[in-house]
Amino acid sequence: MKLLDTVLHRRAMRAWRRAARGAPDMSLDELRRIRSGGARLLHFLQEALAVADHRLALPVVGSNAFPRPHGTDWSWRPEIWRLPLPVPGLASVPSRTTLGRGVTLFHDCAHSELSLRQVRNTRESDLAPYGLRMDTFAFDGSFLSLAIDLPPEAIEGMTKRHLVRLDTIIDMEKPLEIFARLNVRHGPNTEQIIRKLPLDAQENTVEFDLAYSSLNEKRLERAWIDLIFENPAMSQVTLRDVTFSRRLRAAL
Repeated sequence: MKLLDTVLHRRAMRAWRRAARGAPDMSLDELRRIRSGGARLLHFLQEALAVADHRLALPVVGSNAFPRPHGTDWSWRPEIWRLPLPVPGLASVPSRTTLGRGVTLFHDCAHSELSLRQVRNTRESDLAPYGLRMDTFAFDGSFLSLAIDLPPEAIEGMTKRHLVRLDTIIDMEKPLEIFARLNVRHGPNTEQIIRKLPLDAQENTVEFDLAYSSLNEKRLERAWIDLIFENPAMSQVTLRDVTFSRRLRAAL
């Protein structure tokens, strides 16, 4: 079938090439016929080109491209912002619901009025192929958080000289306080460092300096980030991108 399509396409191209070259000498009736057929063809071509331009302008599915600070020795964009989910949306989401690989929603609502949906990023500035939208209506709980498990590579070679950086792009319908908490389990203990995301910008960066932690570098087991949403009732939050990186702090 592909061979036949190619042959027909080449024949059509030759026919239109001959028509273009012969147009100056055609009769008016021939020109009207050519113009009518060409106008119909142009309509379909413009439709196809518009779809192609739109799709080619979108971030590539699976993309892990984003700016990294100088000296970065590990970086990562979670799968939910890179690849499509098998089920893109959920309503009345219960606590401990897992989205994709390693992203879990936690809350203590008696009656969940939370919905989650993976959305395709389409803005020119977007680098992540997908975003995650969370709609919260009535909220009768005391906490709402999104836990993101960091891969094993995040703690390989991790030391107290490291800075762990979180970059986010967030759209909000109304101002909402969001906190990011880094958790690193080492032996029986879990080190926690919390930072508040700035509210005055869509693109936010927070860094966790491990120098001020009690981290046992020889007993690292796992790490994860909690994104904690304060007073989320009647809100819509779209996490357009979430990325992580790690680098050594400059010597003091």
